[in-house]
Amino acid sequence: MTDRLEERYSRQMLFAPIGKEGQQKLQNSAVLIVGIGALGTVLANHFVRAGIGHVRMVDRDYVEASNLQRQLLFDEDDVRECLPKAVAAQQKLQKVNSDIKVEGIVADVTVENIHELMEGMDLVLDGTDNFQTRFLINDACFQMGLPFIYGGAVSSRGMTAMFIPEKTPCLRCFIQEGQGSGQTCDTVGVLGPVVDIVASFQAIEALKYLTDNEQAYRHSLMSFDVWRNHRYDMNFAAAKANCPTCGTKAFPALHPAAHDSVTSLCGRETVQVHTGRPFDLSEWGKRLDRIADVQTTPFLVRVQLTEGERLVLFKDGRVLVQGTEDVSRAKTLVSKYIGL
Repeated sequence: MTDRLEERYSRQMLFAPIGKEGQQKLQNSAVLIVGIGALGTVLANHFVRAGIGHVRMVDRDYVEASNLQRQLLFDEDDVRECLPKAVAAQQKLQKVNSDIKVEGIVADVTVENIHELMEGMDLVLDGTDNFQTRFLINDACFQMGLPFIYGGAVSSRGMTAMFIPEKTPCLRCFIQEGQGSGQTCDTVGVLGPVVDIVASFQAIEALKYLTDNEQAYRHSLMSFDVWRNHRYDMNFAAAKANCPTCGTKAFPALHPAAHDSVTSLCGRETVQVHTGRPFDLSEWGKRLDRIADVQTTPFLVRVQLTEGERLVLFKDGRVLVQGTEDVSRAKTLVSKYIGL
């Protein structure tokens, strides 16, 4: 480690459990953050500043004004430019630390690409806002033997845990599919400080893991409510023998049949449609400009329809239909303007 890097990370290395040896381990580590929204922006900021050698960020969405209250890497310029969150985050963080690799990928994490995205990573962190993706990450991590650090925040409540294959139970041992609260940030809101707290606890567990401080792991799923001053730790027990992930190892989320090409994004009045073919954004911008109000950027095409809904086209063939939660209505609009 050079004198310049020792100076940069000096305060972190003064913390005895990390020290110079731990800092070197961080520089040789790689992490994947799935979702660069509220949780993900805090996680990425911590990791880039801590000197983790490769920070890979994946997100399917773009920056909107409602994000700015809690998604700390973004600003009003990002909203005006309709920047994908992964792109905006990469641009910001590259200016923070030029000694590491900061990688932003605009994509939806699916059963088709999850293993490729995890390749070469040391652990995976949850920055998502839905349990379908969380169970996908959970199953892929336990199949590949990588730790998964779960986090969730809604209203004034937060929850987090680190799950390690062969050493701890998995997310399914605590939360079964379909058993979520049904509440989202878009339906009941969320306080910004809750997000910071959850992501900071996630980041701390990641630093412990990456610096081999196993004796300091928290062996529980922690939940708290900052408004009501509650905290509860559900201590880990043995993995459930009938758990389809860490028990029977069936990994149900990794079966292609478990995923649909059309997904309603809960609480957001948005339906995502996978067309199955990439888009030439320039061409589609010109084509749709004749019939609607269109904004074209290097990353997406945003189309305000006369019917009231909005279409957002991404290079990878995804279309967000904003302004409806009706899957049939979304498919009809995509079929009408894009074709299926």
